[in-house]
Amino acid sequence: MGFTDTRFNVNLSILFTELPLWERPAAARAAGFTAVELWWPWVDAPTPEWSELDALGDALRDAGTRLTGLNFYAGRLPGPDRGALSVPGVESEKFRANVPVAIAFAASLGCTTFNALYGNRVEGATAAEQDALALENLAFAARAVGEVDGTLLIEALNAPESPACPIVSAPKAIEVVDAVNAATGLDNARFLMDLYHLSMNGEDLDEVIDRYTPKTAHVQIADNPGRGAPGTGSLPLEELLGRLKKAGYDGYVGLEYKPGDGPSAQSFAWLPAPLRAAH
Repeated sequence: MGFTDTRFNVNLSILFTELPLWERPAAARAAGFTAVELWWPWVDAPTPEWSELDALGDALRDAGTRLTGLNFYAGRLPGPDRGALSVPGVESEKFRANVPVAIAFAASLGCTTFNALYGNRVEGATAAEQDALALENLAFAARAVGEVDGTLLIEALNAPESPACPIVSAPKAIEVVDAVNAATGLDNARFLMDLYHLSMNGEDLDEVIDRYTPKTAHVQIADNPGRGAPGTGSLPLEELLGRLKKAGYDGYVGLEYKPGDGPSAQSFAWLPAPLRAAH
């Protein structure tokens, strides 16, 4: 595989998880990568002690890795949750408390791209009530992100693995993107196009790319089946990324795949070392 025209980053919340959080940036750099992204690392703490944030920031700087994307607090992830912002009560409150903390931390590292996972349907609230809360919280986040000239990402997950999440198709995610932009007037909400999730949904990836690339600000990949490294499944990822490039996408492509049974560093054989550093 070539991938010569692609800027990759490594998701340190799914790769290198055999190591403590603070050691992962250096491990990614040792593997040849200079750009990384993260889910919110503190599952039980939307507002952790600043000493913990500083320690992670120092680890990223010391390793020479650039943080290019960060998720807002999303509940237990990995785990049963798929976000917090549409869940009434404590989870929604945690999301709102996390927004300024996450933005301040990421912006201190030069990162202004934030993923806001929608969340599952829950008992005790109607879909309409959850959607109204979600729009309110997404608009709140978009305005906060706008203060650092940043981008708010809306991701479509997949129905087989996230049956309680309502955002499980590209058109639905785009609908939310458009609603947030209409609510704020800022036009800083964009689509996160995860090719693995969309393929699990059975969507036509060529059509998704051709139709939605103009509203896309980040792409993530894993092969399917298995959510492994490129080449472990049947997705034509090199062709799909080439199609994205022709459609005008020039942003990062996040490696958000499971490394398999061995150490994460051994899962990058598909990508020649000279192509790993962001360019």
